[in-house]
Amino acid sequence: MQERKSGILLHITSLPGKYGIGTLGEEAYRFIDFLKETKQTYWQILPLGHTGYGNSPYSSFSAFAGNPLLIDLQALPVTCLKQKEHKISAVDYNFVKKTKISLLKKTAFDFINSDIEKLDFEKFKHENKFWLFDYAFFISLKEYHNEKPYWDFEKGLKFRDNNILETFRTELKAQIEIYEVIQYFFFEQWFRLKTYAAENGIKIIGDIPLYVAPDSADTWTHPEIFLLNDNLSPVKVAGVPPDYFSPTGQLWGNPVYNWHKQKKDNYRWWEERIKMNFKLFDIVRIDHFRGLSEFWAVPFGNETAEYGEWIPGPEDDFFEKIFKNNPNFIAEDLGFITKEVEVLRDKYKLPGMKILQFAFNSGASNPFLPHHYEKNCVVYTGTHDNDTSAGMFNNFSDEEKIFSKKYFHYTNKNFAHNLMKLAWSSVANTAIAPMQDFLQLSSEHRMNIPGTISDNWIWRFKFEDISQEDKDFLKEITETYGRT
Repeated sequence: MQERKSGILLHITSLPGKYGIGTLGEEAYRFIDFLKETKQTYWQILPLGHTGYGNSPYSSFSAFAGNPLLIDLQALPVTCLKQKEHKISAVDYNFVKKTKISLLKKTAFDFINSDIEKLDFEKFKHENKFWLFDYAFFISLKEYHNEKPYWDFEKGLKFRDNNILETFRTELKAQIEIYEVIQYFFFEQWFRLKTYAAENGIKIIGDIPLYVAPDSADTWTHPEIFLLNDNLSPVKVAGVPPDYFSPTGQLWGNPVYNWHKQKKDNYRWWEERIKMNFKLFDIVRIDHFRGLSEFWAVPFGNETAEYGEWIPGPEDDFFEKIFKNNPNFIAEDLGFITKEVEVLRDKYKLPGMKILQFAFNSGASNPFLPHHYEKNCVVYTGTHDNDTSAGMFNNFSDEEKIFSKKYFHYTNKNFAHNLMKLAWSSVANTAIAPMQDFLQLSSEHRMNIPGTISDNWIWRFKFEDISQEDKDFLKEITETYGRT
């Protein structure tokens, strides 16, 4: 990421299509064509995991498995039953889950019982043996227990008694293999798409959530790597302390890591996780990078994040193992960042993030203003957690409008495009804009409002929304500022 390049942030779910959710199908290929046409280099996406509570890509049932909802049913190795069309603009997760998972399971069953050569499937199982069976077993057990969390399983399963586990492995053998096949479908389609991207000069930026969901295959299978008590309940959970935006802090509820235990097995789980992500992506963004330096830990059971403590993260050997000689990371270094975090980021030459939406509320000394940037950073107009830039402008204070007008030229109508132009013109090696800003969309099109559950992760666009004028604009600023 040492060359001047640019790209667009768009999650797979936000792609258009007639089946209720964006997929790895033809619309994803068409989006790559759009990126190539407009001279972009990067397609940044959100985590690809199998989503659970709240449909958040940052809270999945596995740190390794792909989201079955993103599979294109029209491109499977065996014929799938006809899928119901669902043409509304926003993602309806209940509809998609209800209609798609049953079709996937039926198609996986047909694949298992077909005459199709299965050497690739067996190879896939072998290459992913670290996580695949455990995930498929976990999902099968959740289905068997009417989607209860694993801590509500019977005692023998919850505590992974070998005899009880073997009984259920035998009883659920067919179901487990079906879920393994569904993962095979997902990754076969993903790697085909990634190859097409590479052939067209597009690199994919992926995203690793720092933590895993409480109810996940990882916490159930590897409880020793988390701070859990003898009853497998978290001792402490993740979050961030109170700040200007949140007087009670943010209580995320994820179990925090037991770094002492992880050190004893040479951080194997993290090593496998990083290895997997660099198979999937060209560049990996690490969410909440500060949590690797020190993390805010709140006693389990607290209703807010107010009363926690900062606890040191892993020792230097972890960072040497994960980051040394690997330039293809982005450190999400937003929020209150200490000197120690900056030293850690800079030691491994990791580019941090600059958000232009944050730049205009405190005068010329604001660190998000481009005149403060170093080359080794990634500038965003906004992120998936922010309002759209057009929406944010409508909520600007008079002071912010006056200062931003002094800083760069725009009209009220084209604020988002000119904010992109400001990002592309900066010295930052990499410039990224959410698709909503490229389309100059209002607040109702934002992707996520942190701290809320409903109506997030549902936004989708249509290719008809992209005008030739929009494409010409993106191509022009990319060429003008040397990012082709």
